[in-house]
Amino acid sequence: MRRIITLLASGLLLVGAAIGCSSGDDAARDCAAALSKQTGGDVSDTPTIAEAKERVDAVDDTLAGMVRSGYENVAAASFDKLERKTKAATEDRPEECEGLSEDDYTVLVTAKAIDGLGWTDEDGEFDKTRMLD
Repeated sequence: MRRIITLLASGLLLVGAAIGCSSGDDAARDCAAALSKQTGGDVSDTPTIAEAKERVDAVDDTLAGMVRSGYENVAAASFDKLERKTKAATEDRPEECEGLSEDDYTVLVTAKAIDGLGWTDEDGEFDKTRMLD
C-alpha cells in the first residue's frame, strides 16, 4: 500500500512539475487539436494551458482523495491508464506543438489524454464518475 501511494505521489508530482509558465492560447489550441489523433480525444477539445492545468489538477486531487480514502488499487489503475495514454501521445510531438515549452506541452498532452480516456464531460471538465466507469 505504501509503495502504491509513493508511486502515485511521485507520478503526480511529475505532472504538477510540468505546470510552469504558459505559452499563447492560440498555440495551445492548435497543439491540442493536433494531439487528438494521438490521444484519441475529441478534435473539438482544445483547452488553453490554464484549462489543461485545471483538468490535470482535478485528476490529481481525485487520485489523491482516492488514496486517502483507501482506494489505492483503483487510483493506481486509473493512474496507470493515464500514464500509458500520455506516454503513447508524447512519442511523436506534432509540428503544431513545437512553439510550446516542454512544461506546457506535457500538461497539454496529459489533459488531452484525460479527454481521450473519456474522463471529461461535454464542457471539457474532468468528471470523476466517468473515470470510475
